Amino acid sequence: MIGGKKKCIGLIFGGESNEHEVSISSAKTVFQAFNSEINKQRFTVKAFYISKFGDWLDSDLSEKILVGETKNNTTKKQGILNQEKINFLDGIEFQDVDVWFPLLHGFNGEDGSIHGLLRFTKKPLVGCGIVGSAIGMDKILMKTILSNLKFPQVNYLVIQNEDLNDKKVINKFVDEILKKLNFPLFVKPSNSGSSLGISKVINESEILKALEKAREIDTRILVEEGLEVREIECGIIGNSKLLTSEIGEVKYKSDWYDYDSKYYSYNQITIPAEIDSKITRKIKEIAIQSCRALNIFGFARVDFFLEKSSNKVLLNEINTIPGFTKKSMFPMLWKASGLNIEQLVAKLVDISLDL
Repeated sequence: MIGGKKKCIGLIFGGESNEHEVSISSAKTVFQAFNSEINKQRFTVKAFYISKFGDWLDSDLSEKILVGETKNNTTKKQGILNQEKINFLDGIEFQDVDVWFPLLHGFNGEDGSIHGLLRFTKKPLVGCGIVGSAIGMDKILMKTILSNLKFPQVNYLVIQNEDLNDKKVINKFVDEILKKLNFPLFVKPSNSGSSLGISKVINESEILKALEKAREIDTRILVEEGLEVREIECGIIGNSKLLTSEIGEVKYKSDWYDYDSKYYSYNQITIPAEIDSKITRKIKEIAIQSCRALNIFGFARVDFFLEKSSNKVLLNEINTIPGFTKKSMFPMLWKASGLNIEQLVAKLVDISLDL
């Protein structure tokens, strides 16, 4: 056993984002992996559940959610009756945690917020740092940086903090979209995950409704040109040296890869993807280069489009806390690369400790 005594893993999950349920599912998988026979020799786990209202539960109640003894929806918003008791960590026993493992998808998690908070504990954490997390979560910022660095991407337009109730503003953007992009389009909130808030638009009449849907999640909106593509994904782990997984392809029965396709449909997953070896090498190179450019390390999933007509590789986005659910691509990619889920979570801890 490395380092003598067992390492205590602080597993944080739930959260206030619209990916709350996905986070719980991911945490259940990781919790089970740490409690496998092989990993129990090296690790103990303390769970920390954050409700949809931002309330932190102690480790005993949090673990009951993970093992199914308590439903997560029983937690209701707590009014602050005593103004002296406003520290959300009050009563949370986290001092004996050796390594943090945040699995908070989306807002207040994947965006770097939890990473900044945990830095004050002076304990290492599994995953990316503050800067890489914030950039990876913000689609507009990420694409702007990647464009300036000449990474290949689909054509896109940005709408930032505009008054979409103003008809003149709306008409200006609709005209710009029609002038610069071809249908179909994908309209996305800049900060969201699991395809939440995204719409596929096939004609001008659908643009306004799509913008309103995205604006419910974020006032900053991304509009992308849709192409006939294959969905290709690559896993990344490491710090000073980044390692790539096998390349995987997702084929889905729905019109596009939306939330239901990701979590409720039976998609066809092919690992390794049936693509040319030169394209495979190019995808792995771009995956590493883009993570380096955005200061993303620890672990991530890099998503690509492979244009069907030209075999052109296009970088889509980088997920700095990818899902660990039973249907999530990231653990499947690494299983196909020789690391089952038990080995993967242990490897990620070792990476965080530079072992």
